[in-house]
Amino acid sequence: AQAVGMGKDIYEKYEEARKIYEEAKKISGIDVKEICFNGPEEELMKTENTQIAILTTSLAMLEVLKSKGIEADVATGLSLGEYGALIYAGIISFEDGIKLIKKRGYYMGNLLPKEEYSMAAVIGLESSKIEEICNEINQTGKFVVPANYNCSVQTAISGTNEAVDIAIEKLKEAGARKVVKLKTSGPFHTEKLQTAKELYEKELENVEFQNGNGVKVIKNLDGKIYTENDNLKEILAKHIISPVRFDKAIEYMKNEKIERFIE
Repeated sequence: AQAVGMGKDIYEKYEEARKIYEEAKKISGIDVKEICFNGPEEELMKTENTQIAILTTSLAMLEVLKSKGIEADVATGLSLGEYGALIYAGIISFEDGIKLIKKRGYYMGNLLPKEEYSMAAVIGLESSKIEEICNEINQTGKFVVPANYNCSVQTAISGTNEAVDIAIEKLKEAGARKVVKLKTSGPFHTEKLQTAKELYEKELENVEFQNGNGVKVIKNLDGKIYTENDNLKEILAKHIISPVRFDKAIEYMKNEKIERFIE
């Protein structure tokens, strides 16, 4: 979702947005504005920068929406977007959210296994068929799994370069409308990030989660609403090594008869 120049228009137009970028810089020690607006692209593409850049830009846009009296009943976000939703719902403070994403991005970007990994988006093929093809490839000792179930017609797979390349061909043969290799470097949302998960768990120990302001937040893990009985530390740590079930979040919102979505 990242692109050099993102957020610059709202930064220039709205005081509310400017405050968010300044605060994010103060808390993180990273000049988020500089990376977002001027790049260079290779800096923005580093996971440790991408995550904080997207979160800050999202929160800046949210502040502008809030200032116009636009409020949501339900919030959700894909992968790191869940942090934007939790901050919006008052469950995580802005400061804790920025600190957590700085660490999460660092661990996910730097604590990767030695092999070369990649991801690919598969469009127009049901997820059960994608799972089947990944399982077949894994039985030969290789590694590729569905990592992001984005919606009913789009799933992203993650694995070693070799396994992803094999999967791309097999998925096309199986009838996928389109398969696109993504500009990401790690086996995100797979068991290969176990070390990152364990270190991140320690960061979560320092956070005090709040009861929130009544906005419902949908979990990536299972597409269900967070409840007060949920162990957020456990869920957010597990998030790093578990597939993102955004398809289930969409299904939940459809079932709740939600008609207006603002992205």
